[in-house]
Amino acid sequence: MTRALVLGGGGIAGIAWEAGIVTGLRREGLDLGTADTIIGTSAGSVVGTLIATGADLEQAVAKQSTTDHGPRPPVDMAPVMQAFGILFDPRVDPKEARRRVGELALALPIVEGMARIESVGSRLPVKVWPDRDLQVTAVDAATGQFVVWTHESGVDLPLAVASSCAVPCVYPPVEINGARYMDGGVRSGTNADLAKGAETVVVLEPLIGMVPPERLARELEKTGAARTTTVGPDAAAKAVFGTDVLDPGLWAPAFKAGLAQAPSVAAQVGEVWN
Repeated sequence: MTRALVLGGGGIAGIAWEAGIVTGLRREGLDLGTADTIIGTSAGSVVGTLIATGADLEQAVAKQSTTDHGPRPPVDMAPVMQAFGILFDPRVDPKEARRRVGELALALPIVEGMARIESVGSRLPVKVWPDRDLQVTAVDAATGQFVVWTHESGVDLPLAVASSCAVPCVYPPVEINGARYMDGGVRSGTNADLAKGAETVVVLEPLIGMVPPERLARELEKTGAARTTTVGPDAAAKAVFGTDVLDPGLWAPAFKAGLAQAPSVAAQVGEVWN
């Protein structure tokens, strides 16, 4: 049986919550880290890398909660909302929509965010690609082309993860081999269709409910998987997230929220995973 773990985007809240869910499920005797394929987008690229490289998730989050206190770049929400408007406009071809969002991202001189986005990869405990199927998503900001970084891409793992987390109009696109790349979530919050061929797919989606559920349903259908399930934050976790998922103060609370939620979803996940 081939199993895929799909980890979606969701800022700092998403990283910590996903790490909490995975840690909590392990305590319930269910290890999602045994996946044959791990697909990470944005926040999910961080968690996917931690899992694939064998890092201690609780320790990694605890370190962030004591060291990551900002400063964060001031965010002008006008271009962010403009970007979302483009992405969800059904009249615009998806690749062209991504290109237009990339144009917005490249035009903004977000100097304050450069150091922070670069630090995303540098804070990884292990900075070398693992010898397993880890896929990190990103989008070429100039062309809108979707890319999937793997150990065969020849790209440094920290750079790949940083590019996947480069939220357009919040952080500057990350330069890799002369091109600049932005958040893989510009294409999809989960990119679950990359799990095509897997028999079992488990999706952790921190921002569930913020995009039409039909999108994820279509992606899962494309995988052809016989068994799929999706876990999003429960009401308690959503209350912890609040309205700013990029708040560094969420490291510890969001992890605890995921940890507390895990027992309630163990049966749901275990039914397909096992």
